[in-house]
Amino acid sequence: MQSAIDQAVQVRLIATAPGSRPVPATLHYHPADPLAVRMSFPPEISLDGAAVEWTFARELLSEGLRGAAGTGDVRVRPLGDDRTVLELHVADGVAMVQMSSADIRLFLARAYDAVPAGEEQLDVDGGLAELLGGES
Repeated sequence: MQSAIDQAVQVRLIATAPGSRPVPATLHYHPADPLAVRMSFPPEISLDGAAVEWTFARELLSEGLRGAAGTGDVRVRPLGDDRTVLELHVADGVAMVQMSSADIRLFLARAYDAVPAGEEQLDVDGGLAELLGGES
């Protein structure tokens, strides 16, 4: 089994006040959860001082490089040829981050090398056992 893929990225948090600012983030992919990507942000950017992590479909991130994608809590769209915008929707509003499309492409290439599209397999029995407090 392939190991997890973590890639540090620099994103630009888009805000109206005091304006946009660069912040570090990390993209995560684990072959044991082959359909998902996680993106984590440091505690200093959240209103409550806690680390923030978003989980969304790997395919959504890929589609968002080519055109607007997503209708739920996470939406992704290109911004020109070299930037991509992620909109993260919560009950209180929307956080928007902008990042390098090249960074996303590199991350996705590594993730698709680990588990090619169409070859994702989920351990449903193991997941249910874990959820129910048993062993797989």
